Amino acid sequence: MILAAGRGERMRPLTDRTPKPLLAVRGKPLIEWHTDALAHGGFTDLVINTAWLGEQIPAHFSAVSSSHFGLQPNRDGRKQLSISYSHEGVDFGGALETAGGIARALPLLGDVFWVLAGDVFVPGFEFTQAAAERFAAGKLLAHVWLVPNPAHNPQGDFGLDAGGMALNLGKDSEQPRFTYSTIGLYRRAFFNSLPFGNPHGLKTPLAPMLRAAMDNRQVSAELYEGPWTDVGTPARLDELNQTTPTH
Repeated sequence: MILAAGRGERMRPLTDRTPKPLLAVRGKPLIEWHTDALAHGGFTDLVINTAWLGEQIPAHFSAVSSSHFGLQPNRDGRKQLSISYSHEGVDFGGALETAGGIARALPLLGDVFWVLAGDVFVPGFEFTQAAAERFAAGKLLAHVWLVPNPAHNPQGDFGLDAGGMALNLGKDSEQPRFTYSTIGLYRRAFFNSLPFGNPHGLKTPLAPMLRAAMDNRQVSAELYEGPWTDVGTPARLDELNQTTPTH
């Protein structure tokens, strides 16, 4: 699932007419860096949630053929990148926050699924079948990727112990914290505290749920040290577009 429902207030005026995931980085919309990477890893059944200017996202992908993603034909000669949409803006008048949006989309998702934000730039990350299979074979509720803290989040979000478990560290902890990359593998059961399909459109953030699951030793993690940018301001977008690609 690619999260693409946010308003992108800090990116205004760029997002006044374009949803943030469709802003171009190095000649390609942010969200296409994700769809390309997922397709390369063999993940071709995708869910995207929308709200602000949400009609633009399916319109964009309807104009993009599966051949763009380098997909190989299957036995009947066709292999499409299949994208389903959860239109929060249409259904509820706005975005449902991260956990609320995922819960809304659960009927479209399998028991185990990737989640990532449509507005981060992480060109070297590999979405592998091995990672998904390894997580599916275990019993934990989530596995998240953390990154070294960027300048705009110097205190980080979560800790990581020597055994690969994510830690909900208090503010007074001397253990290092890292930033949540927005990339993770989740089970449906992670969202059992919310009504399946979120029929009433509850707005629910993800971070408190992650912290509670970490306290129960239900979230593993690993550190990703490749290029990663939260494209949260026009300045960060400009910097990316002025930097020579490394991937």
